[in-house]
Amino acid sequence: MASQSALINVMQKASIAASRGLIRDFGEVENLQVSRKGPADFVSRADINAEKTIRRELSKARPDWGFQMEEAGVIEAEDPDAPVWIVDPLDGTTNFLHGIPHFAISIAVKEKDGKGGSIITAGSVFDPIKNEFFFAERGKGAFLNERRLRVSGRRNMAESLFGTGIPFLGRGSAEDHQKFVGQLGRVMAASSGIRRNGAAALDLAWVAAGRLDGFWEKGLSIWDIAAGVLLVREAGGFVSDFASRDRALESGDVVAANPTLHAELLRYLRAK
Repeated sequence: MASQSALINVMQKASIAASRGLIRDFGEVENLQVSRKGPADFVSRADINAEKTIRRELSKARPDWGFQMEEAGVIEAEDPDAPVWIVDPLDGTTNFLHGIPHFAISIAVKEKDGKGGSIITAGSVFDPIKNEFFFAERGKGAFLNERRLRVSGRRNMAESLFGTGIPFLGRGSAEDHQKFVGQLGRVMAASSGIRRNGAAALDLAWVAAGRLDGFWEKGLSIWDIAAGVLLVREAGGFVSDFASRDRALESGDVVAANPTLHAELLRYLRAK
Protein backbone atom coordinates (compact mmCIF):
# COMPACT_ATOMS: atom_id res chain seq x y z
CA MET A 1 0.00 0.00 0.00
CA ALA A 2 1.32 3.45 -0.94
CA SER A 3 2.02 5.92 1.84
CA GLN A 4 1.53 9.30 0.20
CA SER A 5 3.84 12.13 1.18
CA ALA A 6 2.58 15.59 2.08
CA LEU A 7 3.69 16.80 -1.35
CA ILE A 8 1.71 14.12 -3.20
CA ASN A 9 -1.31 14.89 -1.02
CA VAL A 10 -1.11 18.54 -2.12
CA MET A 11 -0.99 17.48 -5.78
CA GLN A 12 -3.92 15.09 -5.34
CA LYS A 13 -6.03 17.71 -3.57
CA ALA A 14 -5.39 20.25 -6.35
CA SER A 15 -6.19 17.66 -9.03
CA ILE A 16 -9.47 16.66 -7.40
CA ALA A 17 -10.50 20.30 -6.90
CA ALA A 18 -9.88 21.08 -10.58
CA SER A 19 -11.58 17.90 -11.75
CA ARG A 20 -14.94 18.92 -10.31
CA GLY A 21 -15.30 21.73 -12.82
CA LEU A 22 -13.95 19.60 -15.65
CA ILE A 23 -16.46 16.84 -15.00
CA ARG A 24 -19.30 19.35 -14.78
CA ASP A 25 -18.31 20.99 -18.06
CA PHE A 26 -17.68 17.62 -19.71
CA GLY A 27 -21.33 16.81 -19.04
CA GLU A 28 -22.31 19.95 -20.95
CA VAL A 29 -19.60 19.86 -23.58
CA GLU A 30 -21.86 21.27 -26.30
CA ASN A 31 -22.27 24.47 -24.29
CA LEU A 32 -18.57 25.14 -23.72
CA GLN A 33 -17.19 28.46 -24.81
CA VAL A 34 -14.43 27.39 -27.17
CA SER A 35 -11.90 29.50 -29.02
CA ARG A 36 -9.12 28.47 -31.37
CA LYS A 37 -5.55 29.10 -30.25
CA GLY A 38 -3.96 27.42 -33.28
CA PRO A 39 -4.70 24.84 -35.96
CA ALA A 40 -6.52 21.90 -34.40
CA ASP A 41 -5.46 23.12 -30.96
CA PHE A 42 -8.27 24.40 -28.80
CA VAL A 43 -8.53 26.10 -25.45
CA SER A 44 -11.80 26.04 -23.52
CA ARG A 45 -13.24 27.80 -20.53
CA ALA A 46 -12.95 24.50 -18.67
CA ASP A 47 -9.21 24.33 -19.39
CA ILE A 48 -8.53 27.84 -18.11
CA ASN A 49 -10.72 27.45 -15.02
CA ALA A 50 -9.04 24.16 -14.11
CA GLU A 51 -5.62 25.80 -14.34
CA LYS A 52 -6.72 28.65 -12.08
CA THR A 53 -8.02 26.18 -9.51
CA ILE A 54 -4.80 24.17 -9.57
CA ARG A 55 -2.68 27.29 -9.20
CA ARG A 56 -4.76 28.49 -6.26
CA GLU A 57 -4.57 25.15 -4.44
CA LEU A 58 -0.85 24.64 -5.06
CA SER A 59 -0.02 28.23 -4.06
CA LYS A 60 -1.84 27.83 -0.75
CA ALA A 61 0.36 24.85 0.11
CA ARG A 62 3.66 26.07 -1.39
CA PRO A 63 3.39 29.89 -1.71
CA ASP A 64 7.06 30.40 -2.58
CA TRP A 65 7.19 28.06 -5.60
CA GLY A 66 7.08 29.07 -9.26
CA PHE A 67 4.84 27.81 -12.06
CA GLN A 68 5.20 26.66 -15.65
CA MET A 69 1.68 26.24 -17.04
CA GLU A 70 0.15 25.51 -20.42
CA GLU A 71 -2.22 28.47 -20.50
CA ALA A 72 -0.75 31.10 -18.14
CA GLY A 73 2.87 30.42 -19.04
CA VAL A 74 5.80 30.90 -16.66
CA ILE A 75 5.27 32.58 -13.29
CA GLU A 76 8.63 33.14 -11.64
CA ALA A 77 9.21 32.59 -7.94
CA GLU A 78 11.00 35.29 -5.98
CA ASP A 79 13.78 32.81 -5.23
CA PRO A 80 15.30 31.62 -8.54
CA ASP A 81 16.28 28.33 -6.83
CA ALA A 82 12.73 27.56 -5.68
CA PRO A 83 10.99 24.49 -7.10
CA VAL A 84 8.61 24.95 -10.03
CA TRP A 85 5.19 23.41 -10.57
CA ILE A 86 4.67 22.17 -14.14
CA VAL A 87 0.93 22.03 -14.84
CA ASP A 88 -1.23 20.70 -17.66
CA PRO A 89 -4.79 21.28 -16.44
CA LEU A 90 -6.40 19.28 -19.24
CA ASP A 91 -4.31 16.83 -21.22
CA GLY A 92 -6.56 15.47 -23.94
CA THR A 93 -8.39 18.72 -24.71
CA THR A 94 -9.55 17.52 -28.12
CA ASN A 95 -10.98 14.35 -26.58
CA PHE A 96 -12.74 16.50 -23.99
CA LEU A 97 -14.27 18.83 -26.55
CA HIS A 98 -15.54 15.91 -28.62
CA GLY A 99 -17.15 14.20 -25.65
CA ILE A 100 -14.56 11.40 -25.45
CA PRO A 101 -14.10 10.42 -21.77
CA HIS A 102 -10.31 10.12 -21.81
CA PHE A 103 -8.38 13.10 -20.41
CA ALA A 104 -6.25 13.92 -17.41
CA ILE A 105 -4.74 16.54 -15.12
CA SER A 106 -0.94 16.42 -15.00
CA ILE A 107 1.21 18.07 -12.33
CA ALA A 108 4.97 17.77 -11.85
CA VAL A 109 7.65 19.35 -9.66
CA LYS A 110 10.92 20.55 -11.20
CA GLU A 111 13.90 21.33 -8.97
CA LYS A 112 17.47 22.48 -9.50
CA ASP A 113 19.92 19.57 -9.55
CA GLY A 114 22.92 21.52 -8.19
CA LYS A 115 24.82 21.09 -11.47
CA GLY A 116 23.26 23.91 -13.45
CA GLY A 117 20.34 21.81 -14.64
CA SER A 118 17.03 20.62 -13.27
CA ILE A 119 15.25 17.36 -12.53
CA ILE A 120 11.66 16.24 -12.09
CA THR A 121 11.26 15.11 -8.48
CA ALA A 122 7.53 14.42 -8.27
CA GLY A 123 4.66 13.90 -10.68
CA SER A 124 0.99 12.99 -10.78
CA VAL A 125 -1.53 12.19 -13.50
CA PHE A 126 -5.20 12.13 -12.50
CA ASP A 127 -7.90 10.59 -14.70
CA PRO A 128 -11.11 12.00 -13.19
CA ILE A 129 -13.45 9.83 -15.25
CA LYS A 130 -11.92 6.57 -13.97
CA ASN A 131 -10.86 8.06 -10.61
CA GLU A 132 -7.30 6.86 -11.20
CA PHE A 133 -4.54 8.86 -9.50
CA PHE A 134 -1.05 7.94 -10.76
CA PHE A 135 1.84 9.41 -8.77
CA ALA A 136 5.57 9.10 -8.28
CA GLU A 137 8.44 10.71 -6.42
CA ARG A 138 12.04 10.40 -7.50
CA GLY A 139 13.59 7.31 -5.94
CA LYS A 140 10.36 6.21 -4.24
CA GLY A 141 8.55 4.26 -6.97
CA ALA A 142 5.35 4.82 -8.95
CA PHE A 143 1.80 4.10 -7.79
CA LEU A 144 -1.79 3.97 -8.99
CA ASN A 145 -4.06 4.89 -6.09
CA GLU A 146 -2.68 2.46 -3.46
CA ARG A 147 -1.01 -0.05 -5.79
CA ARG A 148 2.70 -0.10 -6.68
CA LEU A 149 3.32 0.04 -10.43
CA ARG A 150 5.76 -1.87 -12.60
CA VAL A 151 6.17 -1.68 -16.36
CA SER A 152 5.19 -4.79 -18.30
CA GLY A 153 7.44 -7.83 -18.51
CA ARG A 154 6.77 -8.62 -22.18
CA ARG A 155 9.95 -9.47 -24.03
CA ASN A 156 9.10 -9.44 -27.73
CA MET A 157 7.41 -7.03 -30.12
CA ALA A 158 4.92 -9.58 -31.44
CA GLU A 159 3.16 -9.78 -28.06
CA SER A 160 3.39 -6.08 -27.28
CA LEU A 161 0.90 -3.21 -27.46
CA PHE A 162 2.11 0.33 -28.10
CA GLY A 163 0.67 3.80 -27.83
CA THR A 164 1.46 6.79 -30.03
CA GLY A 165 0.30 10.26 -30.95
CA ILE A 166 -0.64 10.81 -34.58
CA PRO A 167 0.35 14.16 -36.15
CA PHE A 168 -2.51 16.43 -37.13
CA LEU A 169 -3.21 19.75 -38.82
CA GLY A 170 -0.57 22.27 -37.73
CA ARG A 171 1.68 19.70 -36.03
CA GLY A 172 4.73 18.99 -38.17
CA SER A 173 5.44 19.23 -41.90
CA ALA A 174 4.30 16.93 -44.70
CA GLU A 175 7.72 15.30 -44.47
CA ASP A 176 7.24 14.73 -40.74
CA HIS A 177 3.87 13.14 -41.43
CA GLN A 178 5.33 10.78 -44.00
CA LYS A 179 8.12 9.82 -41.64
CA PHE A 180 5.55 9.00 -38.97
CA VAL A 181 3.56 6.86 -41.40
CA GLY A 182 6.73 4.86 -42.03
CA GLN A 183 7.26 4.38 -38.30
CA LEU A 184 3.65 3.38 -37.86
CA GLY A 185 3.88 0.80 -40.62
CA ARG A 186 7.02 -0.79 -39.23
CA VAL A 187 5.70 -1.05 -35.66
CA MET A 188 2.29 -2.25 -36.90
CA ALA A 189 3.91 -5.09 -38.82
CA ALA A 190 5.97 -6.21 -35.82
CA SER A 191 3.62 -5.75 -32.86
CA SER A 192 0.35 -6.88 -31.34
CA GLY A 193 -1.20 -3.47 -32.00
CA ILE A 194 -1.02 0.30 -31.68
CA ARG A 195 -3.41 2.63 -29.85
CA ARG A 196 -3.88 6.36 -30.33
CA ASN A 197 -5.64 7.46 -27.13
CA GLY A 198 -5.16 11.22 -27.41
CA ALA A 199 -3.64 12.08 -24.01
CA ALA A 200 0.13 11.67 -23.75
CA ALA A 201 0.21 12.01 -19.96
CA LEU A 202 -2.16 9.05 -19.65
CA ASP A 203 -0.28 7.05 -22.30
CA LEU A 204 2.89 7.36 -20.24
CA ALA A 205 1.01 6.52 -17.04
CA TRP A 206 -0.33 3.42 -18.81
CA VAL A 207 3.21 2.40 -19.78
CA ALA A 208 4.13 2.69 -16.09
CA ALA A 209 1.12 0.52 -15.23
CA GLY A 210 1.97 -2.12 -17.84
CA ARG A 211 -1.20 -1.51 -19.86
CA LEU A 212 0.93 -0.35 -22.77
CA ASP A 213 4.35 -1.89 -23.41
CA GLY A 214 5.68 1.30 -24.99
CA PHE A 215 4.80 4.74 -26.33
CA TRP A 216 6.29 7.22 -28.77
CA GLU A 217 5.46 10.73 -29.94
CA LYS A 218 7.27 13.79 -31.26
CA GLY A 219 6.80 17.48 -30.57
CA LEU A 220 5.24 17.37 -27.11
CA SER A 221 5.53 20.09 -24.47
CA ILE A 222 7.10 19.63 -21.07
CA TRP A 223 3.72 19.93 -19.31
CA ASP A 224 2.44 17.00 -21.43
CA ILE A 225 5.17 14.62 -20.33
CA ALA A 226 7.03 15.74 -17.18
CA ALA A 227 4.90 13.71 -14.76
CA GLY A 228 4.54 10.77 -17.15
CA VAL A 229 8.27 10.44 -17.77
CA LEU A 230 8.91 10.22 -14.02
CA LEU A 231 6.11 7.65 -13.65
CA VAL A 232 7.65 5.38 -16.31
CA ARG A 233 11.14 5.61 -14.85
CA GLU A 234 9.98 5.02 -11.28
CA ALA A 235 8.02 1.98 -12.53
CA GLY A 236 11.24 0.52 -13.97
CA GLY A 237 10.90 1.67 -17.59
CA PHE A 238 13.25 3.49 -19.96
CA VAL A 239 12.56 6.90 -21.53
CA SER A 240 14.65 8.65 -24.18
CA ASP A 241 14.37 10.82 -27.25
CA PHE A 242 14.57 9.27 -30.74
CA ALA A 243 18.37 9.45 -30.65
CA SER A 244 18.43 7.38 -27.45
CA ARG A 245 19.51 10.38 -25.38
CA ASP A 246 18.13 11.44 -22.01
CA ARG A 247 16.67 14.59 -23.53
CA ALA A 248 12.97 13.80 -23.88
CA LEU A 249 11.90 16.68 -21.62
CA GLU A 250 14.08 19.18 -23.51
CA SER A 251 13.17 18.02 -27.02
CA GLY A 252 9.57 16.94 -26.50
CA ASP A 253 10.35 13.76 -28.47
CA VAL A 254 9.55 10.71 -26.34
CA VAL A 255 10.18 6.98 -26.64
CA ALA A 256 9.14 5.05 -23.53
CA ALA A 257 9.01 1.30 -22.98
CA ASN A 258 9.93 -1.47 -20.62
CA PRO A 259 13.69 -2.17 -20.43
CA THR A 260 13.56 -5.20 -22.74
CA LEU A 261 11.63 -3.51 -25.56
CA HIS A 262 12.99 0.04 -25.49
CA ALA A 263 16.02 -0.51 -27.73
CA GLU A 264 14.05 -2.66 -30.17
CA LEU A 265 11.25 -0.09 -30.44
CA LEU A 266 13.87 2.58 -31.13
CA ARG A 267 15.32 0.48 -33.96
CA TYR A 268 11.92 0.23 -35.64
CA LEU A 269 11.29 3.94 -35.24
CA ARG A 270 14.70 4.92 -36.65
CA ALA A 271 14.82 2.45 -39.55
CA LYS A 272 14.56 3.83 -43.08
